[in-house]
Amino acid sequence: MVELLRFRDDAAHDEPAVTLDAFLGQTNATAVRVESGDDVRQLLPHLGQIALIEVSFPKFRDGRGYSSARILREAGYTGELRAAGDVLVDQVPLMRRCGFDSFAPETEIDAATLQAALSRYDHVYQAAADNAVPVWKLRHG
Repeated sequence: MVELLRFRDDAAHDEPAVTLDAFLGQTNATAVRVESGDDVRQLLPHLGQIALIEVSFPKFRDGRGYSSARILREAGYTGELRAAGDVLVDQVPLMRRCGFDSFAPETEIDAATLQAALSRYDHVYQAAADNAVPVWKLRHG
């Protein structure tokens, strides 16, 4: 993997993540790796002890990780949420809206291209896990 891309000051958890099954079988891990078929709702009772949840994206077209991120953030998870694997630069802004705040892409992402992707749109159209106000609400609010 390439250098980790982080979007929050305190996202610096570098402990190796254990699988969901391994985490559920022990009580002292603080980093969990969730595969695309795993049910993240099993983590909800343990969110307070987890510093990092790494969500696997085995293929860029597998969108289950977006749902996992949204479930975790809406349940109150405030730790580092990392998208890892086949993460493409044009997905990063959408992943951030779902709640991801760090990224471990398989292939390098050019810094200028990433900045362009992150600044491409001034407004959003629907509510998400971030605090962005939808444009319709700005017009009719």
